[in-house]
Amino acid sequence: MAYNENFATLVRQGVLIRVARAMFDGILVETVDRLPFEMRPRRAQSLTCCTYHDRAVLRYRVLAALGFAAGETDDDATPLADYARRALARERPEGPTLSVIDAACSACVQSRYEITSTCRGCMARPCLANCPKHAISMVGRQARIDAEQCVSCGRCQQVCPFHAIVRIPIPCEEACPVDAINKDASGREIIDPDQCIACGKCAMACPFGAVAEKSQLVDVLRHLRAGTPVVALPAPAVYGQFPGGFARLAAALRRLGFARVAEVAEGADLTALAETQEFAERVAQGAALMTTSCCPAYVSAVERHVPALRPCVSHTPSPMRLLAQAVKRDTPAALTVFIGPCTAKRQEALTHPECDYVLTFEELDAIFVASDIAVELEPAADETAAASGAARGFAASGGVTAAVKAIAPAGLDFRPVLIDGLSAKNMRLLKAYASKCPGNFLEVMSCEGGCVAGPRTVVSPQEGATALKAAIAACPRAASKD
Repeated sequence: MAYNENFATLVRQGVLIRVARAMFDGILVETVDRLPFEMRPRRAQSLTCCTYHDRAVLRYRVLAALGFAAGETDDDATPLADYARRALARERPEGPTLSVIDAACSACVQSRYEITSTCRGCMARPCLANCPKHAISMVGRQARIDAEQCVSCGRCQQVCPFHAIVRIPIPCEEACPVDAINKDASGREIIDPDQCIACGKCAMACPFGAVAEKSQLVDVLRHLRAGTPVVALPAPAVYGQFPGGFARLAAALRRLGFARVAEVAEGADLTALAETQEFAERVAQGAALMTTSCCPAYVSAVERHVPALRPCVSHTPSPMRLLAQAVKRDTPAALTVFIGPCTAKRQEALTHPECDYVLTFEELDAIFVASDIAVELEPAADETAAASGAARGFAASGGVTAAVKAIAPAGLDFRPVLIDGLSAKNMRLLKAYASKCPGNFLEVMSCEGGCVAGPRTVVSPQEGATALKAAIAACPRAASKD
């Protein structure tokens, strides 16, 4: 189960487990319409206003697990079985990755400052004295904010000695670094697909579980059940996500039906070599800046919001793409499935079809639960570490920089800069770096701390980072300069 366990997470995981179990049993179409009712029986305690609203939300959660967005539904009367048939018949998944379930969205009030009951009505009244718009007045012994006059500068909160003033945010809007999620005419949130970078921050932030992503779980399990050769590509951030270590995870994946398990860190070694060579060539040509290209949310952010940086982004494909290309060369008939913590990887795979499908760690965890596989009890597979420790380090912020630095030619002008996590503030910094950067090699990670802090991990970022360090130490080989 996910480290940030809460009832919204449990609902999402519960749906994934039940859909996966129905796939294993071969009864998805026959049973899918019952899922909302099984998860919320008539007298169950409701998580929303009532059992019937819970079931409506669950219906859309099932649709997401089947690989559909809320806006793609024909109408509420269409049986889920019809969507299950469509999911089992589709050739390729489609975008966009994220959408808002309007039945789940609470239509949160606009972000504002509010004075709580802890206000003492002090004589100093610094809130009133410092408000630039005179939006604060005293009513009896309590301060009050006039919402019509307030400009949300936050000055009152900063000067209150009792910390009696709080800011009430809209969590999903606050989390989005590119202002891609906003209210529609009804007050509910919608995601602009042309602005969205699929980073998943809104999905993590929403306390109502209203942001859903299209799953590819049904697609992958359909191919596994059919005996299609499918190769699993676990991301470097996989270390620590599942108990028992990588060798047991590989055995568990093979038990699910995967023909082969290839560590994406092998692709990271290829990326490090190619990106180092590209950087050296750009420096020789007098380029002032090159940025990394491994984080798909960052690349989307540049494409959609910082076009001035486009010429600076490395042309080197991501480790996922390079390894998927290698697998396709070796086994042309095989399908490739990236397994990682990232929602943006789905969008990258849709744009670059070397990788056929993407599963998150959370979805893989649900599949293991549904199939009664305990990873830590699997006999360890005979796995040989093919990747370098530096390549595994790609999963942590600064890892790409460290890998490039380790194999860069002697004397190369290498002045790295790191942006650790995309936020509204760091987006402004990116725009500033487009014209003047303090270094000449810029690494950008959408998630603070790196992929180990991705939106669909199953352990905490701290646990993931610790396990990753151990995996790096166990495989210290550096990428070759040749």
